[in-house]
Amino acid sequence: MKIAVAGTGYVGLSNSILLAQHNEVVAVDVIQEKVDLINHKKSPIVDTEIEDYLANKELNLKATTDGNSAYKDAEIVIISTPTNYDEVKDHFDTSSVESVIEQVLECNKDAVMVIKSTIPVGYTEGIRKKYHTENIIFSPEFLREGRALYDNLYPSRIVVGVPKENDRIIAMAHKFAELLQEGAIKKDVSVLFPNFTEAEAIKLFANTYLAMRVAFFNELDTYAEIKGLNTAQIIEGIGLDPRIGNHYNNPSFGYGGYCLPKDTKQLKANYKGVPQNIIGAIVEANRTRKDFVADRIMSLAQDRVTENEDYIIGIYRLTMKANSDNFRKSAIQGIMKRIENANKTIVIYEPTLNVSEFYGHEVVKNLEEFKEKCTVIVANRMETELRGVEDKVYTRDLYMSCLLYTSDAADE
Repeated sequence: MKIAVAGTGYVGLSNSILLAQHNEVVAVDVIQEKVDLINHKKSPIVDTEIEDYLANKELNLKATTDGNSAYKDAEIVIISTPTNYDEVKDHFDTSSVESVIEQVLECNKDAVMVIKSTIPVGYTEGIRKKYHTENIIFSPEFLREGRALYDNLYPSRIVVGVPKENDRIIAMAHKFAELLQEGAIKKDVSVLFPNFTEAEAIKLFANTYLAMRVAFFNELDTYAEIKGLNTAQIIEGIGLDPRIGNHYNNPSFGYGGYCLPKDTKQLKANYKGVPQNIIGAIVEANRTRKDFVADRIMSLAQDRVTENEDYIIGIYRLTMKANSDNFRKSAIQGIMKRIENANKTIVIYEPTLNVSEFYGHEVVKNLEEFKEKCTVIVANRMETELRGVEDKVYTRDLYMSCLLYTSDAADE
């Protein structure tokens, strides 16, 4: 089957590779550099499986900046363009999705468009009416940045929204699910075909639940830190309850990344006119956590210098998580903004940045120089290369910190 994919971020590129194992796939992006890398079998993003499959697997995949040439012969067009949250309009910015829809309708009205971008609840039904076409469906994506292809090779579930009527589109939705299953390594996968709006709700409620879990353990950690309690012991004890589980429980500076902050806000906006307390609290809890962490960092830094002496806050890595090169909306940037608003000096160590400044803050290239000049080093996730300056590091990463300190004790 001929398939075109609009967008080559984590969602678009992982789907392109998954489907290119058994289909003819053309990936479209507006950035020539990304297109060139893909065509040279190199990944434009950090993802172990994407890098491996591009370099070593036989794929029927090419990339282009020419959308019309990709869409005109495609039977399916997957739309995986960014939908950033517009804080002013209190709504996802879906203009990139609509731009692709308009382009496809101009050159290939028969193509079935599968929206993979995250969208507001009710969007698919509305956009089908707006463009007077039945050829648009929605299939939510459930993946982690840095493990995007892995999560498509071993999916937790496949969800494809279907219309209540229209046998042709329903059949194509089932065919699309089969294509995803065909490319996956895991074969025993639950496949759901809810209505469009229910499919949209699945995505937003799933991510909001994950954000709620992050926020819960962060608030537990805030309580423990203020009261002088051992967070790790508390989490271990409650995690042994099988209803809670010992997973997704490592405290952080807040939930961040591209998806959770915007998806929680969009779901809150979708609740307009509907009674709620929890959904709004999840959004507010993230702000409260960042306020607390920033205040804590500045207080610790002040304790390390004399009353009138300036201190330097070092930001170790802007990335959202370990083994990632992506720092879109990372939680640590929210901490930075709060420290910046207090007019404190910030320096950054981020080896993926090829600039001397980031939003007006010095980027230090040499790690040893960075460690030497900082009063306090802020690390959302601890890394072994911070050995030797543990006394300077502020982190709430329980597990890596425990490993480092345990290893140090063993070495002694």
